[in-house]
This record gives sequence, structure tokens and C-alpha cells, in this order.
Amino acid sequence: MIQLSGAAKRFGHKVLFENLDWLLTPKDRVGIVGGNGTGKSTLLKILSGAEQLDAGTLTSMRGITMGYLAQDGLALEGRSVFDECLSVFDDLKAMDREREDIGHRLGDLDSAGEEYRKLADRLHDIDTHYQARDGYSIEAQAGAVLNGLGFRKEDWGRDTSEFSGGWQMRIALAKLLLEKPNLLLLDEPTNHLDLEARNWLEGYLSNYPNAFVLISHDRYFLDVTVNRIVEIWNKKVWFYPGNYEKYLAQKQQRREQLEAEYRNQQEHIQHLEAFIERFRYKASKAKQVQSRIKELEKIERIELPNEEKTIHFSFPQPKPSGRIVAEFTGVAKSYGAKKVLENVNFVIERGDRIALVGVNGAGKSTLIKLLAGTEPLTAGQYRIGHNVEPDYFAQDQYKELDTDARLLDDIREMAPRRSETELRSLLGCFLFTEDDVYKRIGVLSGGERNRYALARLLLQPSNFLLLDEPTNHLDMRAKDVLLESLADFGGTVVLVSHDRYFIDKLATRVFEVEGGAVTPYPGNYEEYLRRKAGIADPVVEEYAPAVRNGETAAIAEPAKKRLNPIKRKHLEDRCAEIEEEVSRTEAEIAACERELASFRGVEETQRISQLLNARRARLEELTTEWEQAAAALEERSA
Repeated sequence: MIQLSGAAKRFGHKVLFENLDWLLTPKDRVGIVGGNGTGKSTLLKILSGAEQLDAGTLTSMRGITMGYLAQDGLALEGRSVFDECLSVFDDLKAMDREREDIGHRLGDLDSAGEEYRKLADRLHDIDTHYQARDGYSIEAQAGAVLNGLGFRKEDWGRDTSEFSGGWQMRIALAKLLLEKPNLLLLDEPTNHLDLEARNWLEGYLSNYPNAFVLISHDRYFLDVTVNRIVEIWNKKVWFYPGNYEKYLAQKQQRREQLEAEYRNQQEHIQHLEAFIERFRYKASKAKQVQSRIKELEKIERIELPNEEKTIHFSFPQPKPSGRIVAEFTGVAKSYGAKKVLENVNFVIERGDRIALVGVNGAGKSTLIKLLAGTEPLTAGQYRIGHNVEPDYFAQDQYKELDTDARLLDDIREMAPRRSETELRSLLGCFLFTEDDVYKRIGVLSGGERNRYALARLLLQPSNFLLLDEPTNHLDMRAKDVLLESLADFGGTVVLVSHDRYFIDKLATRVFEVEGGAVTPYPGNYEEYLRRKAGIADPVVEEYAPAVRNGETAAIAEPAKKRLNPIKRKHLEDRCAEIEEEVSRTEAEIAACERELASFRGVEETQRISQLLNARRARLEELTTEWEQAAAALEERSA
């Protein structure tokens, strides 16, 4: 479909890649990965024709259609969202108008005439092509894609110019998906999508009939969409079959194999050099020495490319808070007549790592602002626990920075005891390298400033972190640093993130924000989805036929996967935690009941009643979770 031969590209004096040979076939599903600045977006632009090669050739199959989604820079206006999407079907709409015109003309012609026959043949051709392209369902197709990408139906009629840059990108993505080109080229398509839209796009691409090449910093997204990884590394392009997880394993194997080959070659070279040096001046060995010299000259030396250093950064551990970190009782939040949250009750405890999930506009950011105290409650009560110090990272955190300060100077003031090497390493993780560290904050873009604000947060965290989309604008390396730091953090975390891998690795509880309510779920995002689907048991069962004497035995019953030790330990620890929390909750229920026995006024009675109901609901939730975890452990032990 597309073939690159001997392809090379430079950026100024820097070689991005060279000697690239690549054949893209009609069913390829490719993810391009590599460090920041290695040329991923450039390679995608070359495939699209937006940039030219400095050397080599690019050959495209005749008649191929391509659709390219850039990272930014799109600005649509002049049409409604729905009409903008339907514009990709302009050729079909023209056919429909021609078909209608032909129908009118046929009514005025003699059915036995030549002109009638020609028009009838043309009408048949149009109908065949129209049906093959699903022309009768173009509005339904557009509606399905817009709905999947998070557009509410009431927004379909709004002019595209009314939407922000992120939503403009969604419109552009919707158009490309509706066009269904032979080759879809997507540069970070998940950047502006929430979790629900990402989940939908994963399903759409899984069923996409043609080839696609994409760039993404979302590991989970790559794992479930692509069947081949192309890595730009060390000025070369490397190919790996399989998804991102398989790529990581294969890359490690390739590195180990290369290191082994390098060691063997070095031993052989040293052996040859030692022989040459020892017998260089002996006439009787002159022939053997010359033979070794020629062999040495012919050896193609293996070079070990520099590995990008893995950075490990630990949070300074904050002072401990009380067991109860935050508590909502009957909380409501409205903006004028619009109700966002209503009668919300929950308790956050020390050590919780809570992910807020829900469709765009459900109220996730509002909830985190209420927890941070930057938004007032409309009704209800919010209690913060003993020694709790909230720290809020907003989507526009960069507005709080000193624009005149230089990065390195500013971050050094935050952590005077850290060495410059440590500080520069941390900044490097967040894509500020070399002379970038001397830039003034004011010259950075909004995304760059937010990245820097997140790096600052790692230096002096509070014991209650509230993070609103901290993974935006981060590449995989920076996400790994943040994820590892949060995993080792001794405080409490509430976050909004659209990165599935990040949430799955970090969250111990999920709060679903939907329809004004907040519903807590134990476990990470994967377990949340299983519970939503009605699959409560987190342990997977599968049929595994036994094989005897080369033949498959009949399956008597499902063979169950053994729990891995990490999962078992997690379940055992969780059972113990639940048992402790059940005891505390039962004691709190008894205390509330005692308080209700003495009347202290209407408002106080209502408050205690609401608290009692919340405690009883929590006890029921804990009991259910304990039963499921205990049953899973008992079943696997048996």
C-alpha cells in the first residue's frame, strides 16, 4: 500500500532516522513509539505527504485514500457540528440529488427510447454505489460517531466555532472516522478524549476495516488497538510484532542479545589484538599476524546505543493525617438552576487512592474543586480530618507560577537540599532538558507550564493530593515517574485522569460521578468495569482442556486460574483492612444511635441521621466486598 525505501530524515543537523525500509500493508495496525523529539510526528507527516524525505523514496499504491489527524492547529467554523460531519459524504449527497433528478426525467421519457435506457443504466450504477457506501445511513453513522466521541445530541446543532480546541479535534477525528480512508494516520488521538470516549475509540478501531498508524502515550490504548510497534530509536526504526506490552518484552530481549553479541565480539577482538601484539615482530608468525590484522579490519563493530536513563524519584513523605481524611454528608452543588451534584455521601480514609470517573461534564472537576475548597458547597457538609493538608493541582495550574522566574532557579527554591543533578533529572523527566532549564516560566506554553507545575508538586507534596488530569501533556517516561512516585506516596490521593493504564496501576477505589450522584467502587478501573458489567468476582475463570497422550480430554468443568501471589496478598490485605473498617463503622453507627437518643435540635438530628445512613450504607458496601474477597480466596485455596 505504501513503501519506504532507504528513507532518511533530518531536523537541522540532527538525524532523526536513516536507512528505513518499511512496507505498509492494507491490514496493518501500527503504533509509533520513541522518546521525545525522535521524529514520531515527522514520520507520520511523511506518510501523509505533508513532509518530504531528505533521502530515499516513498511509493504509494494508486488510488489510495489517506486521512491525517494532526495534534493541533485545527479551527473549524461556519457549519454546525452535525453538518460538518456530514460534509464527508458530499459525494454521496450529490449522487442522491442526481438520482432524484434522474427519477423526474425518466417520468417524462418514453420507456422504449435510447435516452431512457441510458438514464436507467446510470440510475442503476448510482444505486449500486450508493448502497455499497451505506448512503441510506449516513446520518445514523454520523450520530453514532458523535455520540461515541462524547458529543451530546443538543450540541450537534451548534456552530463548530463555539467549541474549544480539544472539541475541535474531536470533530476532526469524527470526520476522519466517517470517511474510512484506506490508511488512517492519527497523531495522539486520545489527547483530548475522556475515558469513555477512549473506550469507544478502542472498540471502533478494533473493528476498523482498513489500516491505521497512530502515535499515543497511552499504554493501554496501544495494547488493545495495534498489532505492530514501530520504534524510532538511535537514528533507526525498529519493528516489533504485537502490542505495546509484547514490544517491551521483545525490546528487552533484543537489548540482552545485542549486549551478549557485543561481549563476544569484544572478547574475540581482544584475542586477535593480543595475538598481533605478541607476535608482531616474529618473522615466523608474520603470515598469521597479517591474517589476524585483515580479520580485525573486516569486523563490523557492534555499538551499544546509549539507553535513556530510567529516572526514579520519590516524594518526600508528608506528615501523617488522621484516619478519616475527608467526609461528605448530604453535599449538593449547583450553578444557578443547573444541578451538578446532589445528596453526595462518602468517606475518604488515609492511604486511599481514588480515581474519579464519569462522562465529560458529569462533575468530576467540580467534585475535586469542592474537596480542594476552591468551590463552595451549595448544601450539605464537608469535614476535613485531623492534620489533613490538601494540595490541589488544577488543569490550569500554570496560572499560579511566577512567570519571571527561571525553571532551575524556581525549583531550587522549592527543594534547596536537592542537588542540581537531581533537579535537572526531574526536569528532564518532564521534557525540560539541556538549556531548557534556564528558560523563564513566562515563555513556556500552557502545557509546558503545567508539566513544570507537576514537577514542582513532586518536591513538596501535602498529605492529601487532589490532582485534576495530571497526566495531560506527559509522555510515557514522565507518566512512569509520576506513577512510581504516587505508588510509593504515604498520603492520600484523589485524581481525575483519562489514562486507563495509569488508573489501573494506581487506584484502590473508583468514585463514579454520574447523574448528580457519586458511587464508590472498590478496586481499580478494570475491577470497576467488571462490577458495572455485573461480574463481581475479580478472578478470571476459563476453560482449559486437559491433554493426555496427545489427545484432548473432555472438559468436565471450568479450570480456574490460580491467583498470582501479588493478587493473593492484595486480597488478604484488603480483607484485613475491611475487617478493621467494619469494626470502626459499627462503632460509629452505635455512637450515632446513642446521639439520636438525646434530642439536640432539628438541624443536629438531621445531620446525625444523614451521617448514620451514610455509615449504614458504607457497612453494607464493606460487607459485600469482604464476602466477595473472602470467597475468592477460599475458592482458590480449595
